Amino acid sequence: MHEITLCQRALELIEAQARQHGATRVTGVWLEVGAFSCVEQSALEFCFDLVCRDTLAEGCQLHIHQQQAECWCYGCQQHITLLTQLVRRCPLCEGSNLRIVADDGVQIKRLEVEETNHV
Repeated sequence: MHEITLCQRALELIEAQARQHGATRVTGVWLEVGAFSCVEQSALEFCFDLVCRDTLAEGCQLHIHQQQAECWCYGCQQHITLLTQLVRRCPLCEGSNLRIVADDGVQIKRLEVEETNHV
C-alpha cells in the first residue's frame, strides 16, 4: 500500500508550509490524484487520517479531486478521455498511438489553515 508513504510525504510538506506561515492548525487540504497514479481513494483517505494524528493537520477536511485520464490521439488529432487506464485505445478511432496528458502523481493543490494571532 503506497498510499501511506504518499500521505507521509504530503504531511511533511503540509506541516512545513503551515509552520512557515505561522499556522497553528491545518483545517483543509485539497489533493489532486492523477488518473494514472494507481492510488485508491478510500485507502488514501484512511492513510491520510492515520498519519495526521497528533499533528497540525489532525481532523482537517480532506478534499480529493480525481483527475480524468486525458490523452492526445495522434490518429484522429483529438483530446480524448479514457474510461480506464487498462484500455489505452482511442474511443473515436480505435488508435493506440496516444500521448498521455494526465498526471500519474498526487499533488497538494491548496491548504486552509488557522494562523497564530499576533497582538
